[in-house]
Amino acid sequence: MADENVIQALEDKIAELRRLVERDGVDLREELALLEQRLQALRREHYRGLSDWDRVRLARHPGRPRGLELVIRVCEDFYELRGDRMGGDDPALRGGLARLGERPVMVLFHHRGSSKEEQRACRAGMALPSGYRKAARLMRLADRLRLPLVTFIDTPGAYPGVEAEERNIAGAIAECIATMLSLSVPTVAVILGEGGSGGAIALAVADRVLMLENATYTVISPEGAAAILWKDATAAPQAAQALALSAPRLLELGVVDEVIPEPLGGAHVDPEATAQVVRASLIKHLAELQALPVDRRRHLRYSRYRNAGSRGTKAKAG
Repeated sequence: MADENVIQALEDKIAELRRLVERDGVDLREELALLEQRLQALRREHYRGLSDWDRVRLARHPGRPRGLELVIRVCEDFYELRGDRMGGDDPALRGGLARLGERPVMVLFHHRGSSKEEQRACRAGMALPSGYRKAARLMRLADRLRLPLVTFIDTPGAYPGVEAEERNIAGAIAECIATMLSLSVPTVAVILGEGGSGGAIALAVADRVLMLENATYTVISPEGAAAILWKDATAAPQAAQALALSAPRLLELGVVDEVIPEPLGGAHVDPEATAQVVRASLIKHLAELQALPVDRRRHLRYSRYRNAGSRGTKAKAG
């Protein structure tokens, strides 16, 4: 298997040559073409047999399309709605109105931030209770307006600090789960990167759950599981395998409904192409769900979560 360091070095070299072309107008087309061919061959070799731990690392890649950036690429006319109506507004969990093709929708998403200052404010997408209360408010608003709900999930989990515990983070997550399960409108969730613990589940109890090819969805991080079970955080790769947290394995278990393919090398290689594949998949699933009567959708949703994770019992529209 090709070494990741070799791939990274080649990516850096190609980026350097492209800067030379843009800055000085040097004709390096032949050199770039050869290097890009070599890069593609190395990527094919490396990404042919990824382990679950490899996918964890890709899900955490700093260049992966996330949050607001991806929402703007997937949807049109996003209009953010803020506040939990109790005095708080958390930038780590955002949402609002948007259009998806010709269909108006309500969108909720974890946001990790772009600049270092914003990343600190968003706590790597780990939301506070105010974020989940805001999410539950927008879910109820979607139901009143009869708008399909689309959620984008990318978080290691809810914020674990004392502040969150004092403000009842568990209650806020439970409210989100109960509200989303009770909605009469179609719901689709997309796991973009990390789908961690209750912080992810709060936005993921949807009619359809989709997952990017190298995303992860798990009750605990591999490092956390390794520290508990093996008393050694370096056993994280072994824990990742035991957790069955990768998209292909969760598809087999019936936890997710579709694995959305990523560009060779990961979503960060071509964010625009990734966004367009996500968009097409969302449009397809929403159309299928809206064709079902409300009672049928609710019955399938109930059946799905009563049998979550059981091979062969995944609820399907029929």
